[in-house]
Amino acid sequence: MLDENRSGRLTAWGNALLAGFAAPDDAAHHITGSDAVHRVIGLPGESGPVGLTLALGRLRALGATGLRLALPAPGHPLGLSGPPEFNARAMEAEEAVVVPGTALGLVPEVYEAGPEGDVHVEVVWRCLAVRDAPPADVPSLSEAERELAEALREATEVLTRLDVAGSGPAAQAALEAYRARAERSREVLAPGYPPRAARVLELAQRVGALIDIAYAPGDREGREHGGAVSASEIAARAAALRPVERTARRARVAAYNAMVEERDRRRH
Repeated sequence: MLDENRSGRLTAWGNALLAGFAAPDDAAHHITGSDAVHRVIGLPGESGPVGLTLALGRLRALGATGLRLALPAPGHPLGLSGPPEFNARAMEAEEAVVVPGTALGLVPEVYEAGPEGDVHVEVVWRCLAVRDAPPADVPSLSEAERELAEALREATEVLTRLDVAGSGPAAQAALEAYRARAERSREVLAPGYPPRAARVLELAQRVGALIDIAYAPGDREGREHGGAVSASEIAARAAALRPVERTARRARVAAYNAMVEERDRRRH
């Protein structure tokens, strides 16, 4: 959970473009990131793959009113509304983008090519029909912020009792690496997003980093990062982290969808 997923970048910069806060080429550049190329297939009106700039323009012409992030996981179809084909592909990818106003959604398929040390990544966004229905289990930004703070407090208490709060040297190194990377990329989301959304996303990413560290394998001395050594302690740690992980994913979705939510509130 340390890295921003591709569907998050597409949602954020696609919304910035549709709202007039970003130019098409700038949006495409930020969405692509360090990947070699992104293309979209299955877009209505196009017979083959097209680039991001053309695809975003086509979605606007088709009536796109914004983009919404989905981060589903087994047993938790977060942000999805069907039909089964789209849900299944999104569940397999563990991410997707829904485009309100078009009855379409996009699921990334990632391909790697090249020798070790010189691998380049190509991403194909598969465009599929989606059901026009409320997305599953997506909280408001205020709900997400409150839930995340409560879950973090509860999990910290449990993990501290279990001595699994991330105390080993490997855990400290991982946490420092996360902090350094976060400092290098202070800009989160995209222009036009409310400050509260950026704050919620940063907190959700920080919680995600701690979850990754707590689940990571042991350090050189053979101890788990959190110090849980028995099967019962490891099970207790997993039970404590599971709802926090779910809450962090809900918060990330709420943050990325905040621009669309704010626009809908103004309309009503």
